[in-house]
Amino acid sequence: MPGGFAVSTDSAPCPCGGGLYRDCCGPLHRGDQRAQTAEQLMRSRYSAFVREDIDYLLATHPEPNRDPKVRRAELRRSCRQTRWQGLTLGAVHAGGPKDREGTVAFEARFKGGVLQETSLFQRRDDSPSGDWLYIRALELRG
Repeated sequence: MPGGFAVSTDSAPCPCGGGLYRDCCGPLHRGDQRAQTAEQLMRSRYSAFVREDIDYLLATHPEPNRDPKVRRAELRRSCRQTRWQGLTLGAVHAGGPKDREGTVAFEARFKGGVLQETSLFQRRDDSPSGDWLYIRALELRG
């Protein structure tokens, strides 16, 4: 089938700044790969916010005591209202392939400001083979 005029978003730069989307965060969003580090999960979550991938955001941030419909609506509203413009990483502590916990500091620029956060990430079920999950902001400015 001949290609159309639209450029595939898979061949576009990844919002996190890590290369092409198809090779960077795309495989995580599609479920073809798992994040190997806390930093990789943080980058993929930023890209998911940019791309409005609500399912990925919900799957990587467990909040069992909150209504999933309310969370979905809040995330959708937030993604539609915010125009993300770039990501800069700061300090990364632990969160490697063999770790169970780690923190990542970052700045996420958006139209009208900057979000500065140090995030806590942990493995699901505290298992060294568990998926990386975003737990909460330890420090938040912006």
